[in-house]
Amino acid sequence: MSRAKSPVFGVCLLCFLMFSACGSSPAPTSGNSGSSGNSGASPAEAQALAQAALNRMDGGQAPAQGTRQTTPATQQGAPSEQQGAVNTSTGARPAWVDSVDSAYSRAQYVAAVGNASDRTMAEKNALANLVAIFGQTIQADQKITNTYQEAVKNGVTSGWSDNVAMENTIKTSASMDTLVGAEIRGVWFDSRSTYYAVAVMEKAKAAPIYRDLIIANQNMIKNLVTMSQAEKNTLEGYSRYQFAAAVADINTSYANLLKLIDAVPPEGIVNGNQYRLEAQEITKAIPVGVVVNVDKSGRVLGAFTKSLSDLGFRRGGNSSRYVLKVNVSVSPVNLPNNQNKFARMELSADLTDTSHDSVLLPWNFNTREGHNTIEEAENRTYMVAERKINDEYKDILSNYLSQLLPQR
Repeated sequence: MSRAKSPVFGVCLLCFLMFSACGSSPAPTSGNSGSSGNSGASPAEAQALAQAALNRMDGGQAPAQGTRQTTPATQQGAPSEQQGAVNTSTGARPAWVDSVDSAYSRAQYVAAVGNASDRTMAEKNALANLVAIFGQTIQADQKITNTYQEAVKNGVTSGWSDNVAMENTIKTSASMDTLVGAEIRGVWFDSRSTYYAVAVMEKAKAAPIYRDLIIANQNMIKNLVTMSQAEKNTLEGYSRYQFAAAVADINTSYANLLKLIDAVPPEGIVNGNQYRLEAQEITKAIPVGVVVNVDKSGRVLGAFTKSLSDLGFRRGGNSSRYVLKVNVSVSPVNLPNNQNKFARMELSADLTDTSHDSVLLPWNFNTREGHNTIEEAENRTYMVAERKINDEYKDILSNYLSQLLPQR
């Protein structure tokens, strides 16, 4: 069964802070905040816990050990119980409904309550309220989030990770819809119209998993940026530094969350902008040639050259590794019963890696322009082409570069 995506989780953080619900234990009551001295989960245990949480969210059953089993609701009139989740209570009003801290000590837990007219939305609201406690410090840019999630989904990260167990944990985390270590510990129905749910993160269990993820990401970054100078000054080298920046940003979010749950992040966390600046320096060392088969007054050549220069690339010759091969075709168009003359331009521009004879980024457009002479009609097609290249090509190339994922 597919999991429903909640709009309330549009928070940028969740695309990569999605991980696992730790193994459930009975919710503590006032004066009993739960067990202490937890040493945390190993990578293998973390993966198992993550998959168990995913199973619960999919409506399946989690492994029996350390989890609650579902039983039908016993009170007449109470809505049916969801499978693979905590039981819905319909008895006395739990203390956490009115004061979550009375049931879950702030020293040991981060907890929040949500309510709604149905159970599913109450749980989602509780988890959203839990996220809100941490605020903006654990959120990341949406484009970075998408890049990282796409890389995990396509198996890109596996080529750069040293720890297979942690790589599996990272993959599982990218498919989840809750914070690391967050789980629904209790659900209560007031027997009238409202469900209440409490979302809980146990600090002692979440902290070691976050630390392990940060360390795994640090090793990944090290592998990404370790290369020869010749390898570095290529688009592949550029993509490795760009992706290292995205992973570093994720680590910053993880580290901020660790601080908020009173845990100490690992040493050596680097801001992603440091790697982005290095990526910009790499473009300055990459020459890109531009070859145009037919031009007029250098309009097409000049426009493409400017777009490349604006992104930091050096002007290269025809023998450069990277060449933008531009093919322009202009032909007359005969329109009956029209006194004007018309010309049609078809333009294709292929950014090519000549070392592999492969097209990295194709782009094309066409236009038809008219005037009282064919010469002026053709001239207008070049003017339109120049304007379109100036307006669009830089952004198209920039978007392509931002989505480059390193291969290994």
